[in-house]
Amino acid sequence: MTEAPRLTSLAHGGGCGCKLDPAVLRQLLAEQPAVGPFERLLVGNETADDAAVWELEDGTCLIATTDFFTPMVDDPTDFGRIAATNAISDVYAMGGRPLLALAILGMPVGKIAPETVARILRGGAETCAEAGIPVAGGHSIDTPEPIYGLAVIGTCRREAVRRNADALAGDAVILTKPVGVGVYSAAIKREALDEAGYRDFVATTTLLNRIGTELAAEPAVHALTDVTGFGVLGHGLELARGAGLTFALDAGALPLLPRAVALAREGFVTGASHRNWGAFGAEVDLPAGFPDWRRHLLTDPQTSGGLLVTCAGDRAEAILARIREAGYPAAAIVGRMESGPGRIRVAG
Repeated sequence: MTEAPRLTSLAHGGGCGCKLDPAVLRQLLAEQPAVGPFERLLVGNETADDAAVWELEDGTCLIATTDFFTPMVDDPTDFGRIAATNAISDVYAMGGRPLLALAILGMPVGKIAPETVARILRGGAETCAEAGIPVAGGHSIDTPEPIYGLAVIGTCRREAVRRNADALAGDAVILTKPVGVGVYSAAIKREALDEAGYRDFVATTTLLNRIGTELAAEPAVHALTDVTGFGVLGHGLELARGAGLTFALDAGALPLLPRAVALAREGFVTGASHRNWGAFGAEVDLPAGFPDWRRHLLTDPQTSGGLLVTCAGDRAEAILARIREAGYPAAAIVGRMESGPGRIRVAG
């Protein structure tokens, strides 16, 4: 009997690491026509935000997003859970509550058993149930590589919308989840991650970012975004560019998965990490002698990563405590927004 292929062996990349090169993406978006003067479109593609937001007549806003990718793990149920958690995160990152999801499925027919595909869908449905939403439909096609994700619709009040471009000078910056998903993914693909490491990996990538909804009700919270394929530097740079401020990042304060440093030192680095640095490294100031393995962690592509939260400095400790109490024990203050050009200055 022929052994079923590993899911990761059927994909050239995995998770959010298979995003387009950010430099290429910026070029493609720059060449697209402007969205146009739609008065009720509160958030479009102008700031590379996490989702689109449309205001209805009564001040309620619809949030719409989509996210999908190829496998970063071989267990089909875990793949479905991680992909769904990642897609739903965009609604939380805008300050909203998810309402429903539609499945996006592409599978190489003849290479993957129907039972395996059913497990992927089941994993996604389990995560949606945890978030309190249905998978209300979807679409599937035959593709060369396995692909799964969701389109998600959510809602919030207009005053709760949190863009990635509204940080203020003096804001503290909090990261809610540990970094290192990309290097763990590289180790998984090479069968070099032990069982304990895999459990840590699944635990963080399936932890819903529902704290975003709660944070949006806090006036001291000014900007939110989630950290995915462009890493801490890429998504932190979106905060800086959008606000026209410098993000002073304390690399030493960055929360990390337990084996992230060891794996990065051993060379478990994704191609996306290199692409990320090539795309925006010129907008980042590193300290002299900053080692490559540390830089790779800053550009490490996160699949279903945490939220970057900017908030008033005098409220930062209280908000951090609230985030940790809500089930994000690794959350940490990782820097502050300062007057200056829209770039990142790394210290620590």
